[in-house]
Order: sequence, then structure tokens, then C-alpha cells
Amino acid sequence: MSRSKWKGPYINVENINELNNIKKHHQNILKASRSSEIIPSFLGATFYVHNGKNFIEVNVTSDMIGHKFGEFSFTRSKFAFKKKSKK
Repeated sequence: MSRSKWKGPYINVENINELNNIKKHHQNILKASRSSEIIPSFLGATFYVHNGKNFIEVNVTSDMIGHKFGEFSFTRSKFAFKKKSKK
């Protein structure tokens, strides 16, 4: 279920405040919540998004605008069967 349009996108206010401070000091690393939506002012910035175990680095590009940060930090690893060695 999507968020209603009259509310607008959910954006963590801390991210916007930190982004303004970081642009002054020329740094690009922030922590972002998975539920925050990516807005155009985040372009070119690097965010760390928690996937439940560790933080994954996400570089924001123009294709990501309108999506949420959680879509780019996968919570499940790919599964592969282990091959048995012959004795």
C-alpha cells in the first residue's frame, strides 16, 4: 500500500539537516533509514543504509529518485548449494 499523496513523500528530517552540514564540509557519508524516499537534493551523495546486519554503502544516482533507500540495500544473501568433493 502506498503513502497518500496529500502527505507527500516520507523523508527523514535528520538526513536533510545533515546533508546541508556535510555539503559545507565537502563530505559525502550519511546514515539513512530504509523507509526514507530519495529526493533530488540527495543526488551524488553517499548514504549508509542498514540491512539488519551491517551498513551498505549506497551512492545516489538520478535513476533512484522517487524510490526508497531500502530497495537498494538487500536484506537477504544469495543462496548456492555447496559442491561436495569426491574422496
